[in-house]
Amino acid sequence: MLCLNLTPGEYMTIGDSVVVQLDRISGDRCKLMIDAPREIPVLRGEVLERTGGERPSCVVEGPRWHRREIPWNRSKAQALAAMRMLLSEMDGRDSNVQALRRQLDHMFPPEPGREKTELPARASNN
Repeated sequence: MLCLNLTPGEYMTIGDSVVVQLDRISGDRCKLMIDAPREIPVLRGEVLERTGGERPSCVVEGPRWHRREIPWNRSKAQALAAMRMLLSEMDGRDSNVQALRRQLDHMFPPEPGREKTELPARASNN
């Protein structure tokens, strides 16, 4: 069985008439978009098996465990932007600040346009 690694937006073709595109990944789920002629049935395995079809012999069982991904949402994007802003305001010559920035960039590589996420309004003490 061919195994492909795709990132969101990438696609693959099957023959000349089928296109499968990875739209997005959220936690342990992904959204695929499939363009195929009507005469080619496209079914999720669960539906195939529930309607009496047999599981293809090439299909392997999923992992017994998986790393629980942190669901990404606007709140987490804002928190990441706030951490980056705080780091930029700190003394960049300090080796601890530099190490913290490297670790943050390793865990969450900066993406163009992502840094401009609005930060939550700061609570006032008035």
